Amino acid sequence: MSWFESLILGLVQGLTEFLPVSSSAHLRLTAAFSGWEDPGAAFTAITQIGTEAAVLIYFRKDIGRIISAWSRSLFDKTMRKDHDAQMGWLVIVGSIPIGLLGVTLKDQIEGPFRDLRVTATMLVVVGVVIGIADRLAARDENGGRHRTPKQRKTLDDLGVKDGLIFGLCQACALIPGVSRSGATISGGLFMGYKREAAARYSFLLAIPAVMASGVFELKDAMEGGHVDWGPTAFATVIAFASGYAVIAWFMKFISTKSFMPFVYYRVVLGIVLIGLVMAGVLSPHAAESAG
Repeated sequence: MSWFESLILGLVQGLTEFLPVSSSAHLRLTAAFSGWEDPGAAFTAITQIGTEAAVLIYFRKDIGRIISAWSRSLFDKTMRKDHDAQMGWLVIVGSIPIGLLGVTLKDQIEGPFRDLRVTATMLVVVGVVIGIADRLAARDENGGRHRTPKQRKTLDDLGVKDGLIFGLCQACALIPGVSRSGATISGGLFMGYKREAAARYSFLLAIPAVMASGVFELKDAMEGGHVDWGPTAFATVIAFASGYAVIAWFMKFISTKSFMPFVYYRVVLGIVLIGLVMAGVLSPHAAESAG
């Protein structure tokens, strides 16, 4: 991998990780359209450490409160009713599905799931799902001629059942084209949560899963020696910087705007991609990396 490729791929990772458009799909597509080798699941997982570092810094106050309250609740029973302590447990509970499926489906994630036809299909299907969830949320928020606005749930209403459902939605993002934020936020909207609440929990829920995945791939890469460490580290730093800027923008955007622009983008991109693969312009299979 060249330094220029790592710069572009790092930017793509940071710019798309937190938007409901699928960062793994865009890394795969950027490489395909540019004629580069597929950066691979290991590169994606390692550079995601950079974007999750951005989450840690942006939500540092929330994370600090949660960790502090959760730690104290282990020894102080009175703390177990504290919202931040409960949030710590809910992040752990919500991380179970992706942890189990990530290990179980590792070979599929690094192989068949990276087929561009799968990616394109997921872009379209999940785009439609996000669109439906967004319309339902807008209907509740705005009401209508014969309906009054409906109060949506906040993170104070989050329980174990909803936490697991959020976690299952996040696990769907193991398939390129789904989008971690798109799956979890739309899942939250279907369950009746406010956009900001769904997005906040989505970002917090991603921390243990992405960090664990990155460390796991880092360990395998160090043992196998199949990663270009200089360009990969550079891409990770670029992903951190661009990812932080996107988080700040996205949290403001969702408080007043619809997800529909992302829906249209996903559907159009997916359809174009299917057409290019069917026409033979793009190969559905990843080019083998030379290391």
